[in-house]
Amino acid sequence: MKIGIFTALFHDRSIEESLDYIADVGIQTVELGGGAYPGNRHLDDMGGIKTLLEDESARKKLKHALESRNLQLSAISVHGNPLHPVKSVAEDHHMAFHNAVLLAEKMDVGVVNGFSGSPAGSKGASDPNWVTCAWPDEFRDILNYQWNEVAIPYWKEQNTFLKQHNVKFAIEAHPGFIVYNPETVIKLREAAGEQIGCNFDPSHFWWQGIDPLAAVRYLGPLGAIFHVHAKDTRIDPINSGINGNLDVKSYGAISERSWVFRSVGYGHSQEWWNDFVTTLRMVGYDFTLSIEHEDGMMSTREGLNKALATLKIAVVQEKPGAMFWAKD
Repeated sequence: MKIGIFTALFHDRSIEESLDYIADVGIQTVELGGGAYPGNRHLDDMGGIKTLLEDESARKKLKHALESRNLQLSAISVHGNPLHPVKSVAEDHHMAFHNAVLLAEKMDVGVVNGFSGSPAGSKGASDPNWVTCAWPDEFRDILNYQWNEVAIPYWKEQNTFLKQHNVKFAIEAHPGFIVYNPETVIKLREAAGEQIGCNFDPSHFWWQGIDPLAAVRYLGPLGAIFHVHAKDTRIDPINSGINGNLDVKSYGAISERSWVFRSVGYGHSQEWWNDFVTTLRMVGYDFTLSIEHEDGMMSTREGLNKALATLKIAVVQEKPGAMFWAKD
């Protein structure tokens, strides 16, 4: 298994500066933003999506920038809302997805990461609507509309497109979107097709009360884990004990929130991350752990170094099953 990073946290640096730093600290894979919410800062440094799609020399330049530093491109990420009820937003995020799939094919990358999207609650409404309970009855009507009239038809069509280009779409299950937990990952996968799976991010599961290790054991045997993010979450026992974990306070209000994102190892122990890697391998995943830094209490450098220290212990470099015998 390799340790990687989502380069969105280096938005203030050029791609060359970012890759130099990434390679110097011993990271092996990179995940590049391709539009929608993450933006495409580093692909713009290489001429932009359109140029990369049309110009082989631009793609060779990007490949050289990676390969010369012994880095592998693990995914192109376009976390957005292609189901947004505002047509201009939906079209923008759909095109980011569409172009990322085409570029992934040309760059020999098998995975595009993103969100499932969230539609409105009914035709003609202008805001996304995330339903979290089954009553009153109109909530079930909303879910029926969102899944059967919007999400499933859209993603069935995209599954065909993905298959044509030999690319998989890894959905990051996230509250606020129709796919937010393992069950909804599989619900969409079964309805739309097997090119759709999961970008497994444990940080979004902890604050929903989901055990990520159990989630791996559910999704892994179904062949649904395509990519993995490494990000931690700390539950504040006092704030959570009073208000539960459904928290809409600003991410900056750290002392007031029931949970906050932390760097790897600062929400859960080294032992937990060891178990996470072991469980992923046990279900057949042996690709990358892509660090996503969103820790409001640490600088980029500090958070990255702490995460690396934890993951380097968890990711055993020898091949699984290797036997070592001491000489007499």
